Parts: sequence; structure tokens; C-alpha cells
Amino acid sequence: MDIVLELFDTFLFDRLYATALPASVAGYGWRQSGHTTSTFSSMRELPTPIPSSTQLWKLEPSEYAFMSSWPRDNVWRQSLSLYLVTWLFGLAVYFICASLSYVFIFDHATFTHPKYLKNQVRLEIKQASIALPIMAIFTVPFFVGEVRGYAKLYDVPADAPFWLYNVLQFPLFVCFTDFFIYWIHRGLHHPRLYKALHKPHHKWIMPTPYASHAFHPLDGFAQSVPYHLFPFIFPLNKVAYIILFAFINIWTVFILFELLILALSDHVVGKAELSADDGEYVANSSIINGAACHTMHHLYFNYNYGQFTTLWDRFGGSYRQPNEELFRRDSKMSKQEWERQCKEMETVQKEVEGEDDRNYDDEAHRVQRKVL
Repeated sequence: MDIVLELFDTFLFDRLYATALPASVAGYGWRQSGHTTSTFSSMRELPTPIPSSTQLWKLEPSEYAFMSSWPRDNVWRQSLSLYLVTWLFGLAVYFICASLSYVFIFDHATFTHPKYLKNQVRLEIKQASIALPIMAIFTVPFFVGEVRGYAKLYDVPADAPFWLYNVLQFPLFVCFTDFFIYWIHRGLHHPRLYKALHKPHHKWIMPTPYASHAFHPLDGFAQSVPYHLFPFIFPLNKVAYIILFAFINIWTVFILFELLILALSDHVVGKAELSADDGEYVANSSIINGAACHTMHHLYFNYNYGQFTTLWDRFGGSYRQPNEELFRRDSKMSKQEWERQCKEMETVQKEVEGEDDRNYDDEAHRVQRKVL
């Protein structure tokens, strides 16, 4: 994160901190001199050099970099800056990606499902908006540790343990995080943790893209811990780290590139245009834990805990193959399929949660009359 922090410092934070927390003259690094000429003032600026975060490029700091009582290497400044970056970046990715998915992918006929909640999108956004700034607080110590040199991040490919590692770090990252997130997610379904931490995310039986970050803050943070631990255990290229960090946030919303697959599928290529009500599950893979797998998880609770693959669900006996009906629009949205889903879901839901306290009201029926 030192590359990201340097970019924000150079183009935004230096000036903000210089304005909000100005340094004294001595803090600027000025020194007195008794000799004055037209080119040599008696007040000479000798600022402490600011090292670059990477060898790939050099950003020249502006004068504002030396004009705050909190210099760039101040741990409190780093913590506050990283908090703002983490929170606001997460918020931006959430709204941009969720909105794109909602408009172009999400099947709006889901509004008519009997288990779609009253004001659900508004509730999902509210939960996510509360969770993200709190999750950022727990995340910042990891980022500060990275910036201050405690992680095993390396700068250029030549610094890797061996050349091939520059390629292997990506599948290693996926395998490491997929394994631990599976067990963390499964642990969150333990009765002692589920109602207190994980149930807020399972409030959405038929989730929209805006449910992607609608967690209890501790739940969302717990499932992110493997991502942050990885660079403290294994070497990881700095640029690769930034790419993976952005990728994971986008992945969380789209669930395994459903947008890309949908855009490239024959189903879409053959159409002149695609409406918001044409969304379908297309990633029907026995290996990838796609959007259909995640829908099964929300419908039936105790299946498909994996993040990227179905490997650990298969190993742990928790894999449930998505129903074939989900991949056929005529059956996916049929009344018969919904009744079957609801009947099975209600049986499992009572075993896991007891009485259902969700507010379905008449929202689904009202929207159904409007849509149909």
C-alpha cells in the first residue's frame, strides 16, 4: 500500500495536511545562514529527502510535502490516510460495481420472488454503508504494517525469490485465501456465531448486487483477514498486491466475472440489445464458486462456503450443485420453482435460525403486479 499512499500524498494529502496541520518554520527544515547573496538566501530550505515507494517511477513531492507538522512517515498520518483510502475506495468500488451489475446483469424479475424483502435494496445499501467504515478501522493496522516495512512485499520482479514466483504468486494467493476463507465462513455458520455476526448478511434470501458488502462489520473483516495475512507470510509484488486488492473488491460484487462471462456468452452475442430483465446465471462451473453457487448458499444456508472455488466445499462435504432450473430462464422464474425453493428454504431456515423475523410484507406481490 506504500505505492497507493505515495500517490495520494503527492496529489491530495500533502496539501490537506499542510493546511490542516501546518508545521512551524523549524519544522520545514529551514536553517539560518549568515551569508546572503542573490542566489543564496540567509534562510535555506534543507528538507529531509522523501524516498520513493518504488523503482518503477519517481514522483517529485511538492512544497506541501514539507509543510505539515505530520510528515509523511508519521504513523498517525499514515493511519488516517490509509483509513480514508480504504473506506472511500471500498465505498466507490461497492457503488460503481454493484450499480453496474444491478443495471446490466441482475434479473429484476427477482423483485417478484416471495422471499424478496420490503425495501431490500435500501436496506442492503444501509447495511453496507454502516459496515464499510468500521471494517476499514480493523483493516488499517495491516496496511500500516505493510507501509512501515513489516510485510514481505517486494518492488520489482528481480526481487522475487526466483523468477517464476512472479507468476506463481497469483495462484498461491488464490489457493491460500480460498482455503482460509472457506473455514472462516463455515465457522461463522456455527450457532454461537451465526446469529450475532453472520445472520445480517443472510437476511437477504434473494440478494441483489448491493448485498455484496452488506455484512456485520466483524463478519466482513473476519472473511478478509486471509487477504491481509498473505503478504506477511509470503512474498508478494507491490503492483500485484494492488491489482489483487482491487480485483477482490470487484470480485465480491460480480462473483467470478459474471459480467464478463455474460457479455461474451453466445446468449448475449446473438442479441441486438440486452435489457436489465435478461440477466441469467451463466457461470455453471463445477470448479468455480460462481453466482449460482452463492445463490444456493443464501437460499439453503449450509452449502457453498467457498470464495473462489468449490474445492473445499467438496472436501468438507458442503458443496451443493446449483439447480439446473437456475440456468433456464423459463424455469428459474416459474411459480413452481419458487414454491419449491421457498418450501425447502423455510425448512432449513427454521433449523438454522428458528422463527423467521424478516419483513417480506406484500412487497413481492406489489412489485409482481407492477412488473407483470
